[in-house]
Amino acid sequence: MNVISYRPEPGEFAWTFGGVKPVRMVRPGDVLELWTEDCFAGKVRTPEDLVSRVIDFPFVNPQTGPFYVEGAEPGDTLAIHFISIEPARDWAASTTVPLFGALTSTAHTPTLQDALPEIVWIYEVDKIKRTVTMHGARSDYSVELPLDPMHGTVGVAPGAMEARSCLVPDAHGGNMDTPEMRAGVTCYLGVNVEGALFSIGDGHCRQGEGESCGVAVESAMNSVIVIDLIKGRFTEWPRLENDDSIISTGSARPLEDAFRIAHVDLVNWISAGYGLDRIDAYQLVAQIAESPVANVCDPNYTFVAKAAKRYLPRGEAYGGIREELKELAAAYSSERN
Repeated sequence: MNVISYRPEPGEFAWTFGGVKPVRMVRPGDVLELWTEDCFAGKVRTPEDLVSRVIDFPFVNPQTGPFYVEGAEPGDTLAIHFISIEPARDWAASTTVPLFGALTSTAHTPTLQDALPEIVWIYEVDKIKRTVTMHGARSDYSVELPLDPMHGTVGVAPGAMEARSCLVPDAHGGNMDTPEMRAGVTCYLGVNVEGALFSIGDGHCRQGEGESCGVAVESAMNSVIVIDLIKGRFTEWPRLENDDSIISTGSARPLEDAFRIAHVDLVNWISAGYGLDRIDAYQLVAQIAESPVANVCDPNYTFVAKAAKRYLPRGEAYGGIREELKELAAAYSSERN
């Protein structure tokens, strides 16, 4: 087992998907121990650190990577299995940002209302109790919430020589902000350029579905992943798989188009991957799909569509590669323990 540890220096972060030289070359089967900074590049540490003062837009969502995967070519699929995702600090931050979020006037949907006040909440992170604690900014209320670490941003370089902001989710992945991207999940991304050039970042200690204020409980993360490559099979939109479900994503505006993309992809996945007639797959998805909203705040919105495996015909996604990655993950964990 080849294990690569990488912690970027401040000048090594990527701020786009595409247009960035790789920081390391890796091979299918490699395990990567990665450190990622929070979406604020670690600059929001106290209630006085307002985003408008400490952040130089568009330098948000710093990415660890990109990584060049040997053998990856356009038309392949990259499989990324998350072994662990753990907060790297005992605190995390959330904020309101002027003219950003789902429940306020924004540059995309302007209104005559004033911007919401800019406020910072600093959360206590307890990795032993597996909680994060919110303290009210304008009240005496405090509450412990379950720790549920995830990565908001996972993606590869887009095709057609494009470079996309790390704020934008699309077919290449990017800032999808789905709580489904947690430890134990396998993410499938279509390869658009030689080497795939994948990056991850934007760690969240937890996030509500929709990320309505535009900011989760943001934290630096220590994450461990194992990667593999599926040759000759392209994945049009990012997909995820856990022990219980297969999950398709769609990112677009308006929100109903993101919904359509995710559900069409799920229908196609069940039809092509599990041998069910496409119209029967459509009927099945219409009755079993779970459709949580990932985000309604980014430049593109993201929907996910989930199908429980217990309702699907017998078969394994992508030839069962997830089980192979889980075996590698178990071997890694056994070595570390």
